[in-house]
Amino acid sequence: MELRESIRLFPHSPGVYRYYDASGTIIYVGKAKDLHKRVAQYFVDPSRLTRKTALLVSHIARAEYTIVDSEADALLLENNLIKQYKPKYNILLKDSKTYPWICVSNEPFPRVFLTRRVDKAGKHRYFGPYSSVKHANTLLELFFSLYPMRGADCKLKLSSDGILRHKYRPCLKLHTGTCAGCCVGKVSEKEYAVWVEAVVSILEGGGRELMRQYKEAMADCAARLDFEGAQRYKQWLDTLSQHYSKSLIVNTADIQADVFALVFEEGEGYGNFMRVKGGSVIQSMNLRFQPRLDESREEVLAFFIAEIESRLGALSPEVLVPFLPEVEPAGTRFVLPSRGDKLALLDLGMRNAARLRIDALKQSEQVDPDGYHQRMMVELQQALGMDRLPEHIECFDNSNLQGTNPVAACVVFRGGRPSKKDYRHFCIKTVVGANDFASMKEIVNRRYSRLLAEAPDDLPQLVVIDGGKGQLGCAWEALCELGIQDKLMVVGLAKRLEEVVRTNDPVPLFLDRNSLALKLLQQARDEAHRFNITHHRNRRSKAQIHSVLRDIKGVGEKMEQKLLLRFGSVPRIAAASREELAAVAGEALAARILEALR
Repeated sequence: MELRESIRLFPHSPGVYRYYDASGTIIYVGKAKDLHKRVAQYFVDPSRLTRKTALLVSHIARAEYTIVDSEADALLLENNLIKQYKPKYNILLKDSKTYPWICVSNEPFPRVFLTRRVDKAGKHRYFGPYSSVKHANTLLELFFSLYPMRGADCKLKLSSDGILRHKYRPCLKLHTGTCAGCCVGKVSEKEYAVWVEAVVSILEGGGRELMRQYKEAMADCAARLDFEGAQRYKQWLDTLSQHYSKSLIVNTADIQADVFALVFEEGEGYGNFMRVKGGSVIQSMNLRFQPRLDESREEVLAFFIAEIESRLGALSPEVLVPFLPEVEPAGTRFVLPSRGDKLALLDLGMRNAARLRIDALKQSEQVDPDGYHQRMMVELQQALGMDRLPEHIECFDNSNLQGTNPVAACVVFRGGRPSKKDYRHFCIKTVVGANDFASMKEIVNRRYSRLLAEAPDDLPQLVVIDGGKGQLGCAWEALCELGIQDKLMVVGLAKRLEEVVRTNDPVPLFLDRNSLALKLLQQARDEAHRFNITHHRNRRSKAQIHSVLRDIKGVGEKMEQKLLLRFGSVPRIAAASREELAAVAGEALAARILEALR
């Protein structure tokens, strides 16, 4: 049961998931574009699983995940982890091949080609890796269509002296125009170097101007109905766009480091560890800490590092951390990265640690809902600086369609939960047209004037207005007219930036996007909007099918049906004679119908 509950918390994000058996050994590593949907497939309907998959599921005792930026990064990380752990139920990679790179060789008239072997000595320049060989080959085709350079099939070891002495014989590519013929002196080394630098510039991210030109060319081809040409430029655009999505999971930079990321919330710590070797992430682990004696964050980080060292052995020579630990082990250099790939790795770890915290909060909501909602109210009280706990919250929302059918709603939260029996609908009575400000003032006035008359001791501690300063100001005026502005707090929640607007503060309050305080305000606002929109939609539907016949005294549903069946429409009823109407509705009702319609 605990396994199923933990899987329900998996995010809808790309990443890699790991299954452990009862002994803590990784038995399967998988990738996913959507972790939640992918992992849930193993447990939703066991009868649909194959025999081998069912055997795997029967041995799963625990599941963990690591989120990444893209599906391509998930593929690369999966490859690294499979090679590192060799899980029992994975298809192991028996050869030494890895993902392809594009190499620009260091030689006279450099070659540009695809390779799976990276020379760590730095003799050549490498770009990649590419999770798709097709993508890498398409990129090469683009280069060779722009610049007639040497490729992998050219094995000549060129030299200026050899070219001058006509030592080399040209191949067929010179005659087909796919090679400039540098081996026979058709192109100078200086001109060739310009082509090489252009290719390197594109591979390093400098091809934005080229992408702009391709967009213009694609639009021009489409305008001339040259759809084949437009498709060719579109393919090149897609290739370049995909190339510029840089991978953090595997990089040419020969990084060898341990990455420790740590976030704190309400006295608890959530940590993510990643081990990078040879520029590749080969291990990842999440841990949760519950300090007992108000330990500092530096002490918690030192404990985190010691725990990883005890589990996985000696640390890497370089350790990336968000802040320095209390104790620094000898022989280890701690780095606080400020830019580049190392900072990007630390940011990735921080995102995983933050996700672990969100999962812990969701789990507490299921295991201890009362404590969870109590923490939400306490956090909201602290964030808004309230004197009392907001156990009773009311939220207002109004709605209209170009001024028609203006309605509003008030939803009530008690103890951090919706109290649906206390929800109220309002039809705007005194405001003409689309005036959200005046409508808000009317419904707040009507709500609390009635509440003061019927239950003056049941005023809320907090009133939330769906809107910005305008709506909040009108609501505040209504409360002042009733003389209860000092008995409760009123705030506005604007949709655009989710800022909290207060009556006594010209500067809006921005709460942490992941905070429970903002989550409670958003729940109240979204519930008010849902409740109000449903009411508004129902009123519009009724207005669209309303018949003027029903406004006439004595015409009910059955009489309306009889008249419409006999005459077909309201205009035909109005054009009918009194005798014809009397035959269906009687003399007295026929007279009232003609008087009302004419």
